[in-house]
Amino acid sequence: MCDGVTQGQPGMELSLFSRDVIAMAAAIGLSHNMFDAAVYLGVCDKIVPGLVIAALTFGHLPAVFIPAGPMTTGIPNDEKAKIRQLYAEGKVGRAELLEAESKSYHGPGTCTFYGTANSNQMLMEIMGLHTPGASFVNPGTPLRDALTR
Repeated sequence: MCDGVTQGQPGMELSLFSRDVIAMAAAIGLSHNMFDAAVYLGVCDKIVPGLVIAALTFGHLPAVFIPAGPMTTGIPNDEKAKIRQLYAEGKVGRAELLEAESKSYHGPGTCTFYGTANSNQMLMEIMGLHTPGASFVNPGTPLRDALTR
């Protein structure tokens, strides 16, 4: 559940609940006592904390977290702001706004602003749960491929 999508919408209060659902779903998978370790793949701001809760629930299993890394940049921030302002003024339509938004968040990885998802990746690295330097390697690059082999 993406906070950026749900903010100001009915149901946005379910955001933290989604973290707990993620934790429970991962814990159910681990509860079968058939694993020697766990590898956690997480990206968004509720997924990583949910996976940490699951890992702590099964603290007897060695665990490693593999971050997604940040999404490559889309259109420049000033262009995003310009389109949003023009939309607010009624000078461009919804189609232009949605096109700009699609170009802003257009590929794999954490959102292109330094919000919770990027902070989580950095925190996990500081805590020693990621390979050092892995948090900010973009998806789809040779270095990202090397980190995840």
